[in-house]
Amino acid sequence: MSEGRVLAAPPSRRTGGLRSLLVTGVLATLAAMAATTLAAALAGAAGVDFEVPEGGEAIPLPGFATMTGLFSLVGVVIAAGLQRWSARPAARFVRTTLSLTAISLVPPLVSGAGSATVTALVALHLVAAGVVVPALSRSLRAHDR
Repeated sequence: MSEGRVLAAPPSRRTGGLRSLLVTGVLATLAAMAATTLAAALAGAAGVDFEVPEGGEAIPLPGFATMTGLFSLVGVVIAAGLQRWSARPAARFVRTTLSLTAISLVPPLVSGAGSATVTALVALHLVAAGVVVPALSRSLRAHDR
């Protein structure tokens, strides 16, 4: 005979998967922020000035971490949405982020900055994507339906 206890259903794969995806996303975001900031510092030490013609000011080192963090978290939101509403979230995430990464390379290429700055900015975009995209796509694959 039951004593009035109600057994809760175990969390769904989707709920557990979302939690795991968010943890992975935040950790990947932090790793990408550190990697791009370190790479930018090394490029700066090698003589890259990170000056963009608009305003003529150099991009400050914390700016790399800030923008990497912001857009990496956008990627986490995209991954969460695809996990929720897509039958094949990992494949769609990779296609979407490859397209967005390619689009993100356009501003440095058309900025009018020096070739060293343009090359470094493109490399930094690829470093960030190289950290965040594989981590999130692996997490999505682990919870594919």
